[in-house]
Amino acid sequence: MPTALRPIDRPRGPRAVLFALCLWGALLPPALAQSACPAAAWPLWDQFVQRFVQADGRVIDYATAQQHSTSEGQSYAMFFALVARDRARFDKLWAWSVANLAGGDIGARLPAWQWGRQPDGNWGVLDPNPASDANLWFAYALAEAGRVWREPRYTAQARTLLAQVAALEVADVPGLGPTLLPASKGFALSGSGSRTWRLNPSYLPVPLLRAFERLDTPGPWKAVGASFQRVLEGTTPKGFAADWVAYEVPEGAARGAFVRDAEKGDVGSYDAIRTYLWAGMTPRSDPLAPLLRRRLDGMAGALRSAAVPPEKVQTATGQAEGQGPVGFSAALLPYLRTLDARAALKAQQERVRTLLLEAPPGGQPPYYDQVLGLFGTGWMEQRYQFLPSGRLQLRWEKACPHQSAPTTTP
Repeated sequence: MPTALRPIDRPRGPRAVLFALCLWGALLPPALAQSACPAAAWPLWDQFVQRFVQADGRVIDYATAQQHSTSEGQSYAMFFALVARDRARFDKLWAWSVANLAGGDIGARLPAWQWGRQPDGNWGVLDPNPASDANLWFAYALAEAGRVWREPRYTAQARTLLAQVAALEVADVPGLGPTLLPASKGFALSGSGSRTWRLNPSYLPVPLLRAFERLDTPGPWKAVGASFQRVLEGTTPKGFAADWVAYEVPEGAARGAFVRDAEKGDVGSYDAIRTYLWAGMTPRSDPLAPLLRRRLDGMAGALRSAAVPPEKVQTATGQAEGQGPVGFSAALLPYLRTLDARAALKAQQERVRTLLLEAPPGGQPPYYDQVLGLFGTGWMEQRYQFLPSGRLQLRWEKACPHQSAPTTTP
């Protein structure tokens, strides 16, 4: 007979309740097990859903004139729903995205990046060009949901998306190799005896690339990571990331050089803040982690003498201006923790607590700040972490192991 737990071994207090629920849940059918072992409350996610997510799964940024929804917003919300163990909402978010952004068939086209009120008053796709960062987050959320919820359909859809991204949004750029473009059209330009590629460093979280190296072994993802390294090395002279960068290759040349982006210049602001966020969440053991810490140390330096992150930085000179919103502070929490910048981390945590986590309903910040807040504070609260393999480690997997696939050492 198995040895019974001695009284001193039995969990007590709140842990005893959780233990009993999870033990009971392991004996229940899957449909009942989820309610038997509930995930921890996530107030910021609940607020986000109430403010920005329709019942049918559409995420709306009400601050825009078109009341638009974007593929980025849909993919981020799917990731948060997975972290929150909110499978019903995860399914609705994905179903809405496929039906409205991909014409009902994810195998036939990549999701359009923007949907909303059209000039004639009707609702529909505003810009059919797909956004590669959203497609990576869609694929990652689906792949990890397929693993933890044992749903092969999700995994198959993730592979379908990745194959399309590899075919349509990855270009072999001279001197860089396979490189992720922001979209399938409009970012590879020719003229005046040269070719120019416009790139967005914030589109590439390294942990996602690691996951794709396992999910799609023949794919270009390892090479895309090497290209990303060259982009960072060539565009961060003062330790700051730019929103947009440009790479110009003379006609017939085997390699080119990074130049000032013709449209956005060398400003680092609302896009670039995510580059620090992803860098902070990259495991220390990742081969690119030392590069990320070294090439992106400018923001930590700026916060040694400023209480608030700058809204804009001229990446060529390091000149900063303005005060970034609270979402910037939230995005920098993992980055500051990883760099062990304790004083700056404490100051930004206090700002986030006051203006985001404890803000009254009428004083809640806008959509993008809340998105950055969910990423940054969710990681800091260890609701999720990225393992060296790229696999997602979820807090609720530990509490309810019977509801996820068997784990393996990363």
